[in-house]
Amino acid sequence: MGIKTYRPRTPSLRQKTGFDFSEITKSTPEKSLTAPLRRKGARNNTGQITIRHQGGGHKRRYRVIDFKRTKQDVPATVAAIEYDPNRTARIALLHYKDGEKTYIVAPIGLNVGDVIVTSASADIKPGNALPLSSIPTGTIIHNVEMRPGKGAQMARGAGVGATLVAKLGQYCQVRLPSGEVRNVLSTCIASVGQVGNTDNENISMGKAGRNRWRGVRPSVRGMHMNPVDHPLGGGEGVGKGHHPVTPWGQPCKGFKTRKNKRTDNMIVKRRK
Repeated sequence: MGIKTYRPRTPSLRQKTGFDFSEITKSTPEKSLTAPLRRKGARNNTGQITIRHQGGGHKRRYRVIDFKRTKQDVPATVAAIEYDPNRTARIALLHYKDGEKTYIVAPIGLNVGDVIVTSASADIKPGNALPLSSIPTGTIIHNVEMRPGKGAQMARGAGVGATLVAKLGQYCQVRLPSGEVRNVLSTCIASVGQVGNTDNENISMGKAGRNRWRGVRPSVRGMHMNPVDHPLGGGEGVGKGHHPVTPWGQPCKGFKTRKNKRTDNMIVKRRK
C-alpha cells in the first residue's frame, strides 16, 4: 500500500496523489454480497435538502459488511482484499468453513490466506473478534459495538484504532480515536487491530472534479452570500470579525450541540 504521484502534464495533476492499490487482490466484488445503492441527493421523503453540498457522483453498489460477527467459533479464510467505494477502509472477503461468504473491514496485517475467527477464546491477532472482557488491556481494537448484538459502530474508518484502557466490572473503558474515553459493556464485540489504508489521510484530490465524482458539491462561504441568504452576507463596509454561524444563526465553532443526555453517564472523559 502506497501513494502514487503523477507527472504534471496538466495543472490538476501537479498536486494530485492517489493510491497504488498494491494491497488489492480482487477487482470485482462478490455479487451475492452487493446491493443497489440509490442516490438521494441528501433529500428527505418530502424532497427537502437536509444536508447541503451532496449530490451527483459516480454510480455505486453497496457492499454488505458483516459488522455483527455473529458466526461464533467458525473459522474463516481471507479470500481477497478489495476496494470499497462506500468507505475509506479496504474490505476483506471471508470464506467460512461452512461455505458462507461475508465481508469485513480489513485491518493492518490481514493478508490473503489468513484464518480468523469470532470467539471468546480466539488469539489476539488482527481480524479476530472477541468480547471486550476477553481482550487484554492496552490492545488496539476497531469495529467496537456500543450495545451487545447491535453491530460495530465505533472505530471503523481508515487508519483508526481504539484502545482498551481498563476493565471495571461489567464495563470496559475504551479510548476512541477522538480522544474520548467511554464505558462500553464487557459483552460487546470488538475486532483486534487497527483499520488498514492508513495513507488515506495523505491523499490530495488535485482538482474539484475528483470531489464531484465522490458526490461532494461545491460550498460557498457565508461572507460571499447576500444578506438574505446568510447572517454573514452583504457588504456595506462590514468586513471580517463576525462570529461564525450557520445560515440559520447557530454558532459553528466551539458551540456544543450534543443533546443525547441518555448516554452522558457512559462518557468518562470528553474528547476535548
